[in-house]
Amino acid sequence: MHARRPAAPLDPHRWIVLAILSGSLLLISMDTTILNVAFPSLVGDLRPGAVQQLWIIDVYALALSGLLVTAGALGDRWGRKRLLMAGFGIFSAASLIAVFSTEAWHVIAARALLGIGGAAIMPSTLSILRTVFTDARERAFALAVWAAVFGGGMAFGPVVGGLLVQDYGWHSAFLLNLPVAALIVAAGLRYLPESRSARSAGRWDWWGVGQSIVGMLALAGGIKQLGKSGIAAPLPWALLAVAAALLTVFVHRQLHAENPLLQVRLFAKPAFSVAAAAIFLPMVGMGAILFLVTQWFQYGQGYTPLEAGLRLLPAPLALICASMVAPRLMHRFAIRHVLGAGLVVLAAGMALPWTFQQFADLGYPAFAVALTVMGLGAGIATTAASVTLISAAPAEEVSSAAAIEETCYELGSAMGVAVLGSTAAVLYRGNLPALDLDGSTLAAVRESIGEAAHIAEQLGGTVGKGLIEAASQAYTLAITPAFLVAGLLAVTAAATTWTMIPRDLRPTENH
Repeated sequence: MHARRPAAPLDPHRWIVLAILSGSLLLISMDTTILNVAFPSLVGDLRPGAVQQLWIIDVYALALSGLLVTAGALGDRWGRKRLLMAGFGIFSAASLIAVFSTEAWHVIAARALLGIGGAAIMPSTLSILRTVFTDARERAFALAVWAAVFGGGMAFGPVVGGLLVQDYGWHSAFLLNLPVAALIVAAGLRYLPESRSARSAGRWDWWGVGQSIVGMLALAGGIKQLGKSGIAAPLPWALLAVAAALLTVFVHRQLHAENPLLQVRLFAKPAFSVAAAAIFLPMVGMGAILFLVTQWFQYGQGYTPLEAGLRLLPAPLALICASMVAPRLMHRFAIRHVLGAGLVVLAAGMALPWTFQQFADLGYPAFAVALTVMGLGAGIATTAASVTLISAAPAEEVSSAAAIEETCYELGSAMGVAVLGSTAAVLYRGNLPALDLDGSTLAAVRESIGEAAHIAEQLGGTVGKGLIEAASQAYTLAITPAFLVAGLLAVTAAATTWTMIPRDLRPTENH
């Protein structure tokens, strides 16, 4: 009979550490979506061109996605606390640049630096959390808080952004970062423990770093271009081909490296790979839905940025509540059932707008119900997936697990906006009725619901009112099938969960 291994000592400051890491993550996750409502004001003030507008929106996610793997490996070698503090230094400097921006390229540079800072911060939060919380049950609760903060922050971003922008202008969306970052750094320097990986010794793999960064930038850029240019354009496919080639070489290199930047062998564990898929596939749907609903609220229904943000609240509130309940469910039931059931509830919420539309015209109450159900499912599913993924990775490989998890979040959301957003755009154009407009105006109306709303405001009167009503109806009919596809992706993830995760897996129990 084997003696039970003694439990690792508990960090006396672990709950303070969790609060610091949660504040860090809240800032990063809010910055992902806060520009959604600040963007119209920014465009009106700085007048960026069409290409500059795309860079302002995309450069943050591109920098973040491209550097996550490298940042995780750097934290293992340099120190995770040190990297987190450096990340906040970059993040604060970038926020200052944005606050004092007077040209579009200033904002583009600031958003790129924000992405670099975010890439340094995000893997560090999970790596430190895994190091500090050595008890499996406490770690499950801490990861539940992490998931609630991340999901809630992304949804609260438009609310906070709308409140600030409405009263203080778009600069205030960036100014908010400074006092929060200062508070986190002050607390972090005192309470966060330093940690490194025992496997991080040896030469720094510069070739691997280059392959990872360029490959991930090409992948994220290709996904985004696919949504903007369409499947017939050569640029997105060229970027995706470059990404496939470089990332294939990168994976082969990591499999044979003595001290890999990314431990890709983690995917050989069914629980790990399924948990990663259970984050990626729902994020494809959630990223698209949050984007499409925000557009529908502001352009289709005429809500102000603050009103649009407030109407998204059912999703984050439900997500936070569900995330807090998830650890109890995971302790009582097998993880495969908790994760699978959460994904099914999420899928049901995604399908509700399409279902409601079959019987009546869609209004906000239908979307509020759907957002609530989606939030409940997402809270349970993302928490269970995070606990499964992090628990499946050995402590010395947690940075690789953290980088993979956050890459799933970022690329999943980008893929959703690109693919499902493009699907909705095609359906929107197909649903538009015949309009008595000249050629260039009609082309602009067919481009997007945002352009249609802008032109309707310029036309004014009954003509403008008729135009926005027609465009809003076409957009409503366009987005619900995209929601249905998102639901099918969540069902696919649920089926994979029940098929591949071992029946006896209990990541909330100490072994």
